[in-house]
Amino acid sequence: MPSTLSDIAVEAMITREKAHFRQRNPISRALGEKAAEHWLRGVPMHWMVDWGTPFPLFVNHATGVDLTDADGNHYIDFCLGDTGAMFGHSPPAVAETLAREGATGLTTMLPSEDAAEVGGLLQDRFGLPYWQVTATASDANRAVLRWCRAITGRSKILVFNHCYHGCVDDTFVTADDGRVKMVEGLVGEPRDLTAFTKVVEFNDEAALEAALAPGDVACVLAEPVMTNIGMVLPAPGFLEKLRVLTEKTGTLLILDETHTLSSGPGGYTREAGLRPDGLVFGKPIAGGIPAAAYGFSTAVAMRIREYLASRGEGRSGIGTTLSGSKIQIALIKTVLKTFFTPDAFMPLINRARRLEKGIADVIIKHGVPWHVTRVGARVEFMCCPDRPKNGCEASKVIHRPVDEAVHHFLLNRGVVITPFHNMMLICPATTDDHVDTLIRNLDRCIAELKS
Repeated sequence: MPSTLSDIAVEAMITREKAHFRQRNPISRALGEKAAEHWLRGVPMHWMVDWGTPFPLFVNHATGVDLTDADGNHYIDFCLGDTGAMFGHSPPAVAETLAREGATGLTTMLPSEDAAEVGGLLQDRFGLPYWQVTATASDANRAVLRWCRAITGRSKILVFNHCYHGCVDDTFVTADDGRVKMVEGLVGEPRDLTAFTKVVEFNDEAALEAALAPGDVACVLAEPVMTNIGMVLPAPGFLEKLRVLTEKTGTLLILDETHTLSSGPGGYTREAGLRPDGLVFGKPIAGGIPAAAYGFSTAVAMRIREYLASRGEGRSGIGTTLSGSKIQIALIKTVLKTFFTPDAFMPLINRARRLEKGIADVIIKHGVPWHVTRVGARVEFMCCPDRPKNGCEASKVIHRPVDEAVHHFLLNRGVVITPFHNMMLICPATTDDHVDTLIRNLDRCIAELKS
């Protein structure tokens, strides 16, 4: 076992902690049984059961970093909606904007006065001059792929193995067994996605160069740091090489920053000095209200403008009625001005460093071959000694039973981390005491697993 923890100890903790969960959450259990009468899998969105708990934990309210469930149990939330609440639950500035703007119209299918300012704020924070707003980052990614294919005349895209770009069909392609195939479990896809999507390993310059060489790829869609398979960092110089190769082959480079916005006030792109042709992000950009944005360089925007001028009338297939709504734009304005500043980010990053060091110290104390990684205000530990270099390596070292045991242990002691990949975020409401509570309970958990 990669963790050096015994199977017996891990399974015993899972069994014990699940029993404890059932005992302390009778109201959630009853709500789950009632919800199952009408909701698919008993929840409003089916993946809400993927936490591994015996039944879903129903939330009563959430404010800042404090989460209270239906049974009145209190939690320190480091998951923060898997980045959707990256700046905390209902932060005052967001709540005030919701209350104020909600009384003056939510959606009009016309631009609001704030739209004239928000475009400039997006450029100021993230560097690119031309933007569009969608309801989700998945919508934004779909739109970007359409634009890239349209203006290049190329049908193929390239992604990295085990990437995550939301529920975008084209990205559900993998190559773990040496051949490219669609991801197992993909529901209801009648097309052979491998005909349109190339996939290579992250950090593999040679494979990337070979895949781009034919000149048939419209764009590379990439996370600057892989995030959904555990955090996989770019090797030194890899992202710069990616930029060189895409420019050489006339391929557009699109960075999906949905999970890496926690890197700093300009996302990972600004922090690392990258030069993409386009950016995509969603989740926290409107404080947790459904909203996302995508931006393009001037050169790409001009190509889009020329393309639109040359085509006939008809539907573009891009955009939905609630995209760019009055309330979205107002909230994006508030979030950009309040949170995407160096002064706002520095305390988050400093506290994330405290968490990173605390977890590293616990790992050393107990001698488990684990590691911890931090990118900005985002911290993650993996139950393997070395940082994976790509998605394939990361998928092979993930140890679900250990992750499940740790998650349940922490949850029953009032600490929430992201169960899919042990991710933790620091938000403005997170304190040193909150961080120390997580570290202390992780220490207890590993000690019990080793006893």
